[in-house]
Amino acid sequence: MNEKKWQLLPACGKEAENLDIILACDGASSVGQIGHEVAVKLTKEEDRARMCCITAIGAGSRAHTDIARKARRLIVINGCQMECASKIVRNAGIEPTYEITVAKEGVDKLSTLDFDDQEVERIAAKIVKDLNKKPVR
Repeated sequence: MNEKKWQLLPACGKEAENLDIILACDGASSVGQIGHEVAVKLTKEEDRARMCCITAIGAGSRAHTDIARKARRLIVINGCQMECASKIVRNAGIEPTYEITVAKEGVDKLSTLDFDDQEVERIAAKIVKDLNKKPVR
């Protein structure tokens, strides 16, 4: 891909207070991959949304944990009912503003990295709709 066409993202460390930070599952199943793709879609299409590295929070990165704490709103997208993304956030002492679990939204967890793009669109639209009802902290 030509770098000149790349979409540069806001620096989440410097701008977290003005951003909806998204932490998403990237699990090795259909629902984990949907969670990841939803985070990418929201980051690319929503002005104040920015996905951040949940793995760094799980590894104890102070910088990433601070970003999650400072977020305008903290959005956590879980793939399956194990809700690992939410557990990582809570283990870091942070309460999400909004959480969703893809597998609880009528999507079957399958042992595949493939997924239906329509499910990504549907879950992303639900998150945007739900967030429009939630106040910003």
